[in-house]
Amino acid sequence: MASTIADKSLRDVLAAFASASPTPGGGSACAATSAFGTSLLMMAAALAGVDPASLTRIEERLVEAIESDAVAYRYVITAQRQPKDTEAERGLRAAAIHLALRGATEVPLSIMRLSASALYEATEIAARARRSTIGDIRVAVTLLRAGLEGARLTIEANLGALADAAYISAVKEECASLTERATAAVVEAERLLRVG
Repeated sequence: MASTIADKSLRDVLAAFASASPTPGGGSACAATSAFGTSLLMMAAALAGVDPASLTRIEERLVEAIESDAVAYRYVITAQRQPKDTEAERGLRAAAIHLALRGATEVPLSIMRLSASALYEATEIAARARRSTIGDIRVAVTLLRAGLEGARLTIEANLGALADAAYISAVKEECASLTERATAAVVEAERLLRVG
């Protein structure tokens, strides 16, 4: 079985991101960023006596999304390379690109969901945080916000190449809702950290 991005050493992962290859790209970087933030929250949760089980599941799914995003974008590239000499080939190619772009949109959407969920968990941890972990929690929140915002930008780029108005509208609506939920969690976590 081929190793995934997450199975590589950190130096190899950074080299993969820095290479001229289109994958891994922005979406994978967002998943990794949010996974780092979630890991920091897990540490703070353990020290605060908060059960980290849900964060553990979130981190696992974010780690999977690092690879899933790269795979999804490779499907987009494969679809774009399909022949387009005849009308029939152009139609098949357009359908394949559309399908692949939807898949490439679903992964960053899942990253947004997971990041928002981790930010919600941060509020419980912030309420019980040890003073020594306040800086770590703030860093975790910042990383999760960056992962969520980056995933939103990736989604916007993909939606710009799609023509399915109903799908575009539904995704934009969910992105707005997730951003709002995440922002509220960040505000609450910061308030609790100042109080503590």
